[in-house]
Amino acid sequence: MPKYYQFYKPAGCITALRDEKEPTIMQYLDPLDMSVLRPVGRLDRDTEGLLILTDDGAYNQRMTHPQSGIEKEYFFWAIGIFHEEKQQKLARGVMLPGMMDSTARPAHIKLLQTNILKNIKNEVKGKSRERILKNRPDTPVFSGYITVTEGRKHEVKRLLKSIGCYCVYLKRVRMGNIQLNPSLRPGEVMEFTVNC
Repeated sequence: MPKYYQFYKPAGCITALRDEKEPTIMQYLDPLDMSVLRPVGRLDRDTEGLLILTDDGAYNQRMTHPQSGIEKEYFFWAIGIFHEEKQQKLARGVMLPGMMDSTARPAHIKLLQTNILKNIKNEVKGKSRERILKNRPDTPVFSGYITVTEGRKHEVKRLLKSIGCYCVYLKRVRMGNIQLNPSLRPGEVMEFTVNC
């Protein structure tokens, strides 16, 4: 029987089984047999949230292959101002800057709230934290959920950059029909079942 686990990946480690320079997800996964389990996709160092682990190669391929169009949903905070024109631009598909510019598939953003940087400083994570917090404390920020279907490297950050915004916090909350269990805390893991 294949095994499936939800892992709440914390910020500050990379999605790798080994690395000579960076801390990896392995420091949290001692109880699991990682000789057979593999991550389903990746989350970059500063991104936290849902990372599925499985020994089911077909499931892994289906969940990560761009042609499958599996939705990945993220909660984010970003520096900038969000308005209808930017939402429509993302919904049409935008040119992603960097790494052989190409057009991204349409993305959907649901705006949650607007605020200012000083009120969300505890949410800002990663190596860039000090630099980000040097911005004026009244710099406008906004939060929301963004849904993508490709899973390109740094896709959400690049999408936000394409509309003149800068992501300062990112958490994956869903892949396909698998929601991050709200009882999980960063670094925790739990088994789940897949209904095929």
